[in-house]
Amino acid sequence: MELTLAVSRLSALAHEGRLSVFRLLVQAGVLGLAAGEIARRLEVLPNTLSANLNVLAHAGLIRSRRQGRSIIYTANFDHMRDLLGFLVEDCCGGSPEICSPLAEVLRAACCAPQA
Repeated sequence: MELTLAVSRLSALAHEGRLSVFRLLVQAGVLGLAAGEIARRLEVLPNTLSANLNVLAHAGLIRSRRQGRSIIYTANFDHMRDLLGFLVEDCCGGSPEICSPLAEVLRAACCAPQA
């Protein structure tokens, strides 16, 4: 990943509202959420949400699709994975114990059975 692309994606996430939207869409998974549902859950005004969605989409972190009269938003998991990989690709410096806690966090967050 190019440095400028990483900066663009990180800067899109460097805002409380946009980070909240992105995290909610990650939680929603591949089914995603309609814009109205995102606004309801996060208790944000539609115009504020629209601006946040535009920034995230421009950075390539989310996707949208039309479903009837609704627009459904999903996290772009490929680009999220690329960004996370970029952040840790030089991790450890030959000392795997540095990154092993990160691996445990990912395993617990991503692979834990849903209750």
